[in-house]
Amino acid sequence: MKEKELFEYLKEKYFKDLEFSNDQFSRWDCYSKSTKTRIELKCRKTHYNELLIEKDKYFNLTKYFILNDDKPLYINSTPKGIYAFDLRKITPEFVTDKRMPKTTEFQETQVTEKTYALLDIKKAKKI
Repeated sequence: MKEKELFEYLKEKYFKDLEFSNDQFSRWDCYSKSTKTRIELKCRKTHYNELLIEKDKYFNLTKYFILNDDKPLYINSTPKGIYAFDLRKITPEFVTDKRMPKTTEFQETQVTEKTYALLDIKKAKKI
């Protein structure tokens, strides 16, 4: 599944007014004004029982929960399903790794330091 397909699925089933962020460098991918839900989308080609969230993504999503009472969701698709994490209910344990791939979107082999947490799919709602 590609991000656009995941977005369309969520819009059809759950968030009728879902809109993509206007800023391509935004810290979230889409927003539903009627439900006050801010969402980061990830599409994985491989299924993992733990899904990675970068620290800056987590804190930027949860910041808007504190400031605006927006619901922060982190939604991942894998070959085995779609998993929605309500970040208000999760306290991740972050680690820093200096050997992480710079990006997963492109065939770049450069590594960089990233601070991230692994979220167990048992803490997500499968949708």
